[in-house]
Amino acid sequence: MSRLKYVLGEALRNMGRNSLVVLGAVLAVFVSLFLVYGTLVFGEIASSNAAQWSEDVRVEAFLDDDLRNPDRLQAEVAEWAGVAEVTYVSKPEAVLYAIEVIFADNPSAQSIIEEDPAIIPASLRISPADLQDYDGIASRLEAVPGVLKVVSAGGAVNQLISLRDGLQVFSWALAIALGVAAVALIANTIHMAVYARREEIEIMKLVGASNWYVRVPFLLEGMLEGLIGGLIAVAVGYGAYRLGFDQIQDTSQLIDLEVTPGFLWQRGVLIVLFGVAVGAIGSAISLTVHRYIRT
Repeated sequence: MSRLKYVLGEALRNMGRNSLVVLGAVLAVFVSLFLVYGTLVFGEIASSNAAQWSEDVRVEAFLDDDLRNPDRLQAEVAEWAGVAEVTYVSKPEAVLYAIEVIFADNPSAQSIIEEDPAIIPASLRISPADLQDYDGIASRLEAVPGVLKVVSAGGAVNQLISLRDGLQVFSWALAIALGVAAVALIANTIHMAVYARREEIEIMKLVGASNWYVRVPFLLEGMLEGLIGGLIAVAVGYGAYRLGFDQIQDTSQLIDLEVTPGFLWQRGVLIVLFGVAVGAIGSAISLTVHRYIRT
């Protein structure tokens, strides 16, 4: 117990002696982890919205009026690899949908359809199991007898795929880059702390203090800096999210900003632990290379 008090007391005293340098390290960790936390939250928002949008992605195959057995074609397409669901839309259903939904604000188009409903064909609406499957499904449908035309949101789907994959890569790249920067800053802080106490360390070693007895307070100091920076990053990040959500969600109709509390707290705990790990790694690097500790 006395050793624990000594280690913790020395770590806190070191932080007090170099308060400005420690403040700089804590702020560096805070900025780094705040950006990482914000990126994770933004990535979750984008991913959840992409998933919601993907539910509306359909490959639509318009059918020839002479096709006698659309149910058979529907069952055949449902067996294809990459197909999640196939819905048959009859001509009356297609006409009603066109009038009430597609051309709801276009009276002239409604009049044309009502005068000649035959211009609206029946169709198959195919939901791909994965966004990347839509292209292969569309190509196969174009070669099927009885299919007049195949329509798919190709450009929009490609953008969704790129957004989903790009966010994952960006999140990890940013986390790694900022983590390395935070490690370097904490290592520099510990290096300066050791240098400031070099004479005291030499005396401690002369009277028989072990390397670990000397090192542990500095190691704990780095971990405390990472812990404080991580806690502040999560607190500010969570507060910024709630503020932005309250201000934007009511006026946004295209993007759903809702993120589950479980996700926010789980990622928050990971960020704090990451901050502690960053502090420990930075301290360990500094203590390994510092000649006043090694000798």
